[in-house]
Amino acid sequence: MTADGVPPGAGRATHQARAYPPLLRRGDTVALVAPAGPVTERETTPARDLLEDWGLRVRTTPRLHATHQGYLAGSDDERLDDFTEAWLDPDVRAVVCVRGGYGSQRIADRLDHRCLAAAGPKFLVGSSDITCLHQALGESLRLVTLHGPMPGCRPLHEDDVSAGSLHAALFGPPPRSFALHGPVLVPGRAEGILTGGNLTMLASSLGTATAPDAEGRILLLEDVGEDPYRLDRSLTQLGRAGVLRRTAGVVLGDFTDCGPRHQVEAVMRDRLSDLGVPVAAGLPAGHGPRQLTVPLGARAVLRTDPPVLTLHPHERNTK
Repeated sequence: MTADGVPPGAGRATHQARAYPPLLRRGDTVALVAPAGPVTERETTPARDLLEDWGLRVRTTPRLHATHQGYLAGSDDERLDDFTEAWLDPDVRAVVCVRGGYGSQRIADRLDHRCLAAAGPKFLVGSSDITCLHQALGESLRLVTLHGPMPGCRPLHEDDVSAGSLHAALFGPPPRSFALHGPVLVPGRAEGILTGGNLTMLASSLGTATAPDAEGRILLLEDVGEDPYRLDRSLTQLGRAGVLRRTAGVVLGDFTDCGPRHQVEAVMRDRLSDLGVPVAAGLPAGHGPRQLTVPLGARAVLRTDPPVLTLHPHERNTK
């Protein structure tokens, strides 16, 4: 339940397209937040520099560099207050998570969705642990959110394609298609709203208000640092909960440092090939050296001949 007593998914329309937030322009203000793991000046300085190089004004709070328990960016109250203040700030057009780690689930149920909705549409940028916030805000606010590289992490600074992908998603024109460079596990065609994110985070949210709803949707999955048997466990958990059998298709991102590629592929074939829906791998999204920005909540088509994820035109808010 949310802070105002409304479950994020209540009354959601599975096939309803979400609104794409207003595209940014030079001079707009964005906020750096840390809703999960702790961040340091060493991480926020290059993050600020990058965004300012894009012509953006960057806003932070004194709580950004707080720490708690050694693995959280401040207490739950501090992280919730930082995120809420950033979203409610009328000047802020995008809320950019500096890094992932762990902690978003600890504040997700305390978000005041009615209050956040009243602030108007804006971008949420992040991945990994931020999957929980994509689920919460994307569903409750009916917004497209950006699963993309975070400015506290190296790929955004070291790979021009990753940086260009995020810039295009924020400033336009937004991406229209993504070539898939991995094997096709199950051929076919699927159409639906794109959802998902980090596999472990999705599995660990089952039974909560931010559990993934894959009904008629294309499910994006990626992960990092999980051995093949742990990937199997998370997929099995999603399967036992009925999430996988309701999906329209599955697109696999990077599974970085998850063991030999052939073992990871074998797990995916074993757990996903009998769903009766197309499954294709090779989307450069997640934790790899190249991290494309993927608009969760956008209507998409997954084709396997050739393997490509194409985004349909979607609603766009204007300032």
